[in-house]
Amino acid sequence: MSETPDRRLLLVHAHPDDESIGTGATMAKYVAEGAGVTLVTCTGGERGEILVPALTHLAHDQEDTLAEHRRGELAEAMAALGVTDHRFLGGFGRFSDSGMVWHEDGHAVIGDDVPGNAFWNADLTEAATLLVEVIREVRPQVLITYDQFGNYGHPDHIQAHRVATYATHLAAVPTYRLDLGTPWEIAKIYWVSRSESRWRHTLHAIREAGDTTSFRGLDPDGPLPMATPDQDLAAEIDAPEYADRKVAALHAHRTQIEVDGPFFALSNREGNEVLGVESFRIAKGTPAPGPDGLESDLFAGL
Repeated sequence: MSETPDRRLLLVHAHPDDESIGTGATMAKYVAEGAGVTLVTCTGGERGEILVPALTHLAHDQEDTLAEHRRGELAEAMAALGVTDHRFLGGFGRFSDSGMVWHEDGHAVIGDDVPGNAFWNADLTEAATLLVEVIREVRPQVLITYDQFGNYGHPDHIQAHRVATYATHLAAVPTYRLDLGTPWEIAKIYWVSRSESRWRHTLHAIREAGDTTSFRGLDPDGPLPMATPDQDLAAEIDAPEYADRKVAALHAHRTQIEVDGPFFALSNREGNEVLGVESFRIAKGTPAPGPDGLESDLFAGL
């Protein structure tokens, strides 16, 4: 029987690919350092946009087999990052991608065509209890998920936030569902974020490289609604040495992410600086910042 790692990290993401986009470098870094890293994905991503023309037949309104395909993409991405413990909340197929449409104000909202087992419609206590069992098994000191708006309004991201937050509370209750394991208190919770200053720097680099199509409509000097003001950040994982693993994980999610465009043609140094740094807000726990005012280790102070 293998020993339980001293440091244990749990990530709760909505769809396959979310984990690699926002936390791929962080996951690869902690795996390489010997920490336990567990990923819980809440849906199969059934309603995701398919970027590969030859695979459009997988769509929910055609063969409806995209989730199974993305399950394979996720496994490939986790192999690239070195993560061996990845699960679907309640088992694969329990909850479906709810889908989304874009609101005129520029954020995501729930659409009219919603599947019957949509994660957005899941009973909160039921879904949270499924996660309680994972929490009590893994006993993580740190949990990563989204903020209350799901970072950009996607209903499944919002629901993942709600489920993770409630499950964290229930898992620590001394008398709640002891059949699911010994109660466990998670010491620190972080919300995936995007540093405003780094986001502006990235956009400037992209535009200066002659790319006018990536992130179209975003002005490096204008409003950036999905960015987090730097003063609200608590932690920054600076891991450019794991950027290549993150890129490999992004490549694995080929139906969802186009990695051959100009954005990924930036110089290796510039690309590593962009992809290898991931930012977080703290939602629970006491931060232990370094000289620059930010934590460089999510386990700091524990």
